[in-house]
Amino acid sequence: MATKVPILITSGLCKNYPTASGDLEVLKGIDLTVYEGEIIAIVGASGVGKSTLLHVLGALDRPSKGEVLINGASLSSMNDRDLASFRNQVIGFVFQFHHLLPEFTALENVMMPALIAQRNGATSRRRAQELLQDVGVSHRMSHRPGELSGGEQQRVAVARALMNEPRLVLADEPSGNLDRASSEDLHLLLWHLSRRDRRTFIIVTHNLELAGRADRVVELFDGRINAIHEIGD
Repeated sequence: MATKVPILITSGLCKNYPTASGDLEVLKGIDLTVYEGEIIAIVGASGVGKSTLLHVLGALDRPSKGEVLINGASLSSMNDRDLASFRNQVIGFVFQFHHLLPEFTALENVMMPALIAQRNGATSRRRAQELLQDVGVSHRMSHRPGELSGGEQQRVAVARALMNEPRLVLADEPSGNLDRASSEDLHLLLWHLSRRDRRTFIIVTHNLELAGRADRVVELFDGRINAIHEIGD
């Protein structure tokens, strides 16, 4: 990358969960810098802390110790209300199970983050329509999630993640519930969006093909970064 501009920095990131036999250490001191426009793949065996790390990075959970900075803003300094607003406006999320609202159409699902942020309805509708066209499902915008294929549902979820124009998108096994052809289509879409818009993606995945498209692969083991592999274009 020609100019490396940090968008996310973690230092000494730890996460513990209380159990009957004492605290369970899931993250054990994560130091990581992610740059604008990068695609980062986080890999490792089940139970090493990948999803926990993603949730802490996305302010869905607070760390037990350590710091997360996004665009220079300290997440630990925010109260719950400020954190929710920051999360809505700065970070996009794509999950393995798309979490689309079944009673709303694809268009309405994509608009939801903007409606939560109380943005102009007409402007938000136009942007949602453009995003659905961008991800290749504009012909399905009036359909509800139950009427869409798995691949179409995930494309709608990607459009929703981009609704508030976040610079950082976090994805947790985004192709884990898709067939091979749909997975490949989704991988190409994420790569295209990152490169075209210089948008940063951090993706937890078991899919080696998806990890192979990343700029760097962060390998977790036992709650720590075991290695960081430079992949490149």
